[in-house]
Amino acid sequence: MKWVRGETIGYGSFATISKATPSNSSAHQFPSVIAVKSSEACCSDSLKNERRVLDTIGSCPQIIRCFGEEQSVENGEELHNLLLEYASGGSLADRVKTNGGRLSESEIRRHAKSILKGLYAIHAKEFVHCDIKLENILLFDDGAAKIADFGLAKETGEQPGKCEIRGTPLYMSPESVNDNEYESPCDIWALGCAVAEMAMGKPVWNHKPGVSIWPLLMRIAGEEEPEIPSEFSEEGKDFLKKCFVKDPRKRWTAEMLLSLAFIVCDEDDHGDDSADTVLSKEENLESTSPRCPFDFPDWVSTLEPKFSPQFNSEFSSTTCSPSPDDWIRKLVTEETGNWSFCNSWVTVRD
Repeated sequence: MKWVRGETIGYGSFATISKATPSNSSAHQFPSVIAVKSSEACCSDSLKNERRVLDTIGSCPQIIRCFGEEQSVENGEELHNLLLEYASGGSLADRVKTNGGRLSESEIRRHAKSILKGLYAIHAKEFVHCDIKLENILLFDDGAAKIADFGLAKETGEQPGKCEIRGTPLYMSPESVNDNEYESPCDIWALGCAVAEMAMGKPVWNHKPGVSIWPLLMRIAGEEEPEIPSEFSEEGKDFLKKCFVKDPRKRWTAEMLLSLAFIVCDEDDHGDDSADTVLSKEENLESTSPRCPFDFPDWVSTLEPKFSPQFNSEFSSTTCSPSPDDWIRKLVTEETGNWSFCNSWVTVRD
């Protein structure tokens, strides 16, 4: 792609981001405006990693698109450039600031759902983002939110360097601090931090900029719990509690969280079945038949993911499932069923 660099719109830890316009010869193949992420060629490992991860994950409506990479020489300096989708709405952090420091719960639900769908795709391809935060969620004119900045992303199971701090400390999970562990559950913990921050207008940890991060890391590693917004709905609090489970083996996955009432019962969503969904309609439908009259699982997925059985007993979901009474009414027909073979069941009459 041939393009012309425009104004600088942002700075990252490893790169500078500029707006750019594709030239006439390639304009019909690409958007009229793109974002170019550039760093010195000798320090471009992060950009190359980002390109590799995005190419492997492939197309996903909740993840920023990559149009390729190339080298250029500008003002005598050799640069490595990553060509990306331009987000005209800025970042989610910008949105929170311009909205007076907080977002409505309906808007938070919508953004959380988009981030979860993106994480579902990332984790399904066996990658971990490692730096989920409001600054790395980009917004578009149509209200879409997409995950960006994969410079720190890693493959599942890939061992980081010793004593490596990967990501942003305010969003780091206990296992990352205690055990230098960066797997998919750490993205879920960071998502919880981002959701709570959208609601409160401040990070879940009270930490002043410029102050040593070590006291913060000690708090994250200890028994202290992240702050949960008191004004949040019960569904929102339940969602955050499942993101903030200390043990990563028991923390809910992106797919599991997509079934919670906080996400499913978004009044502004109305069961959207458009192309921007990662999970198909069939994958999101819950079973309409219980295994027995009182066997109502906390979480049911037609994908039948492999996760620890303790989720069924140790966690309860607040999904929009029918109540037990509703299930019983659906099971009642004009013909009386023979339920006598199980002594633990009770007789139900109208």
